Amino acid sequence: MKKLLKSILFISAVNLNASSFITLGTGAVSGTYYPTGKNICKLVNKYKNTTNIRCSVESTKGSISNIKSVTNKELDLAIVQSDILYNASHGYKTFKNNPKKDIRSIMAIYPELFTLVVSKISNIKTIQEIKNKKINIGNPGSGNEVTTLQLLKVLNIKMNELQGSRLDSSDMPDALSNNKIDGYFYMIGHPASNIKYATNNTDAKIIPIEGKFIDKLITQNPYFIKSFIKGGIYKGNSENINTFGVKAVLIANKTTSDYVVYNFVKAIFENFEQFKLMHPSYENITKKSLLDGISAPLHNGAKKYYKEIGLIK
Repeated sequence: MKKLLKSILFISAVNLNASSFITLGTGAVSGTYYPTGKNICKLVNKYKNTTNIRCSVESTKGSISNIKSVTNKELDLAIVQSDILYNASHGYKTFKNNPKKDIRSIMAIYPELFTLVVSKISNIKTIQEIKNKKINIGNPGSGNEVTTLQLLKVLNIKMNELQGSRLDSSDMPDALSNNKIDGYFYMIGHPASNIKYATNNTDAKIIPIEGKFIDKLITQNPYFIKSFIKGGIYKGNSENINTFGVKAVLIANKTTSDYVVYNFVKAIFENFEQFKLMHPSYENITKKSLLDGISAPLHNGAKKYYKEIGLIK
């Protein structure tokens, strides 16, 4: 009874306040973050008349940019790669000596898989053959760039041995189609419209990212996991393709209202089966899996909801 009363007071007290207009940072429109943000906002806005929370999405440059914007309170919430989040919260790599201690996890939504898409005329058949090719490594401020640089390091490929470019992810399929690049790396949930466009229009191939160097990469970075891209979801790519990946994590600043975060989580969990149908990337997620791959402390608002439903103690 006491617990119930606290929850009622928690909800009632905030409902007396003015409406909260929440901006959720995503990524390129052609990626998976953007539709995921829209799907989340759709569920949150379903309850706007009772919660006074209104959610909208913003297309951004990606994970690093999103973390900085949430830290600076330019965005309320955002979606980021779990590896970038780990580095940010611990002050590693890009965030060396500048840890983002105010960042909090809300949930790890779905797996993202690192993908190498190449044109047919590039004649690239293996990951090692990218040397001296025109490969897009990801725009500055993106998780793509960071992960690509990590991969190149274990491959012993230097940047001056790669004719690298830093196009935005939305520009990559056209650049491939017009032979401006031989291929591009993309950390993405599958199937992705970006890659469907490339495979439908360019006879593009997805190259396996596998071998001893991947074992080394995963050993060095425990937030990475081995996985595969299912065969048949892209034209001309009928077999399963081995690779590695991370999780797409919804984050907030620790100062973001507990009430807002609580209701974001509640909207997703109370419409979970509907949410799973909103994008093929969510097909195999479970309520429990939303807590797998959390690489920064949980936000208090999320923690409150998870405790109420018995998901955590």
